[in-house]
Amino acid sequence: MKLQYQLNAAFTALLLIIMAITGYVIYSLILNLLIQDEQRQLEQKGEILVNVLDEAFISRENIIGFNEFLKEQDLQLFLYDREQNSVLYSTLPTPIVTGLFMNNDFKNSDEELWAFGNEKYVTSRILFVPKSLGLELILLTPLQDLQIVQQDFIMRMLLVFIFGAIAAIGLSYFLTRKLVTPLTRLKYQLKKVEKREFDEIKPISASGEIKEVAQSVYDMASELQRYINTQQTFFQNASHELKTPLMTIQGYAEGIKEKVFDKQEEEKGLEVIVSEVNRLKKIINEMILLAKLESEEISYQNEKIKLSTLLEKVVERALPLATEKDIEIRKEVDGNLYLLGDEERMLRALLNLTVNGIRHGHNTLLISALVQNGQTQITIEDDGEGISEELMPHIFHRFVKGKNGETGLGLAISRAIIEQSGGKIQAAKSQLGGAKFTLTFPSVLH
Repeated sequence: MKLQYQLNAAFTALLLIIMAITGYVIYSLILNLLIQDEQRQLEQKGEILVNVLDEAFISRENIIGFNEFLKEQDLQLFLYDREQNSVLYSTLPTPIVTGLFMNNDFKNSDEELWAFGNEKYVTSRILFVPKSLGLELILLTPLQDLQIVQQDFIMRMLLVFIFGAIAAIGLSYFLTRKLVTPLTRLKYQLKKVEKREFDEIKPISASGEIKEVAQSVYDMASELQRYINTQQTFFQNASHELKTPLMTIQGYAEGIKEKVFDKQEEEKGLEVIVSEVNRLKKIINEMILLAKLESEEISYQNEKIKLSTLLEKVVERALPLATEKDIEIRKEVDGNLYLLGDEERMLRALLNLTVNGIRHGHNTLLISALVQNGQTQITIEDDGEGISEELMPHIFHRFVKGKNGETGLGLAISRAIIEQSGGKIQAAKSQLGGAKFTLTFPSVLH
């Protein structure tokens, strides 16, 4: 069953249950309320009659004079003598009077309902003044009259319930359709994601949580598209990076085999083969390392690292290359800063960034560290040509390299290590003129 029908069925069932319970409660209470209201009205009428009779007839000897007066009132009543336990007068037929008197206790003032046969009567008693007369006026109303009013009220209420239920179910259908329609449209968009038709995905009109889910689907589709594009680019770049040294190796190997080189060229060819093999090994090793880093197959030995000591090790390892390139390394680090991570991996990430800065810099490489906005921030910047605007969004992707780049995997490896350590890395233009890499990590207490 579709979600829309399930919601409508559930709402209709709940509505019917609530209406049934409400109707039962009202049906049970309405008769009691009608009886109480009828008793109040009878009591008011009785008090008026007794007041009139008390003024006109103040003794038992004048009782016969009641008859004509009471007949004119068009009421069902008894004039009851409590001392003699007898009915002096009644406007009801004699068989009913006799039946009521024989089946009910007229002396019991607490008895509100009298019964005779299948009929029941609501009663109200008013004593004459003075009470010494022992006379009591008892007014009655057939319960059947009140039940007719009760049934009429219930029928009207039932009609209101029916029209209300129709309106509520119609509104429920409209609202559930409005709720489910975006989900149905979102389902079709998910089908496009399944078929990798990312360019065909279109936004849907929705609100609330459905809008948030739809936005998550769009973000997921964008990320999948970016991932697939990255994978395609990766394989293209990987094949190109591997193909170039292999072609060089193949060319020299075939030339040496066919004896087309002289002794000197043959020695040079062997050196090129060895160099290209080493280059291939480096590319493959870095590809394997990056794959492990991104798939979290490498276990990280998290420990508290003193930042000044870590950066000192980075400078020591980069110093030979900096001396060769005539690059000055400047370091501005607070000695009380700490990081939480795998020291060996962090050393690899920072060394990649440092070597990258030395390779592209002209005279200076600046490494600094400080606490900013409650986070530890490390910056590595050079005074080289910087990163081009076209290359900036892709600088951390695999096999993306600028001028004088080697494998194009160093920055991707650094990013993976830093993110695995809970940090973030960003690239920008340095005030020195070259590239600036900013690393941000959660602060660690001493």
